Formats: sequence, structure tokens, C-alpha cells
Amino acid sequence: MRAWLIVLLLVCAPLHAASYIEQELGAARLSGQGVYTWFGLKIYAAELWVGPQGYAGDAAPLVLELRYARALHGRRIAEASAEQMEKIGAGSETQRAAWLAQMKAIFPDVQEGSRLGGALVPGLGMRFYRDGQLLATVSDMAFAHAFFGIWLDPVTSAPKLRQALLRDAAAVP
Repeated sequence: MRAWLIVLLLVCAPLHAASYIEQELGAARLSGQGVYTWFGLKIYAAELWVGPQGYAGDAAPLVLELRYARALHGRRIAEASAEQMEKIGAGSETQRAAWLAQMKAIFPDVQEGSRLGGALVPGLGMRFYRDGQLLATVSDMAFAHAFFGIWLDPVTSAPKLRQALLRDAAAVP
């Protein structure tokens, strides 16, 4: 009975931004959340956090956080990311090869419950976090655009997840 109460409290608890998300966005608010599955297997839960400007493409900061449901090698996460960048038509072949090498160097192996986050920094690029700790800064807006495009580009391979993430993404009046 006690375990069920704890689960119920965790499920019903309001979502609060992690400290790094608040640091990146200031007045952070959850735009939307969803789950990514592959052949019926849950891979991760995704949350999109925005500031008062809401989602404005590359013009406003945002944070996308993925909470992994299973163990994965960082190398495989990098390869899957590069494949998705190609599918949305981001960058040239040369750029994607460089981005893949960069992601392989940055992305760690993850376990069930690990959180990887990406923060868009307009005009600079992006920062990667693991469980709230800074992993790397990438000063390349083309890379940042391609990376976030995996989930947010209109031609993403996960349109239902995109719709869920952008549910409440409008600017605050």
C-alpha cells in the first residue's frame, strides 16, 4: 500500500523545472511532454520547457529534456540523432559527419532514469546536460537548429511527439 501511495504522489506531483532549466530559461514553464517509442518499446519521455517568449524557433531559448526508459550507448544515441538530422534534411553531408563526430564525443551512455537535456542559446548554439550537470557547449547555431529539429521540425519522424511537446508553446501575453 505504501509503495502505491508513493507512486501516486510522484504521478500527481506538479512538474517543476530542474535548476539547470531555470538557469537557462529564467521563468521556465513546461510547454509539453510525450513519450518516444520504437516498435512498441518505450525509449524515453520528453519534456519541452520554454520561457516567457514561448517557442520561437531559434529566436528564443528552450530546453528539451529526455528521461531514458532503458540503457543505451551514447554512440548509438549519436548515430540515431545523425540519422534523424538527415531525415529532416538538416545540414550538408559534410556538416552531418562533423556533427556525428561531435555528438559521439559528447553523448554518454545512459541507464534507465538518466536524463539528457539540451538548451538552445539563441545566437550562440546549445548546451548539453546529463542529470542536470553541464556536459558540453556547442557554439554552432546550424547544429543547434538541426538537433532540435529532430523533435520540433514539421517533417520530424515523430509528429505526434512534436505536437505533444508544442502543446502550450505560445508566448505568454
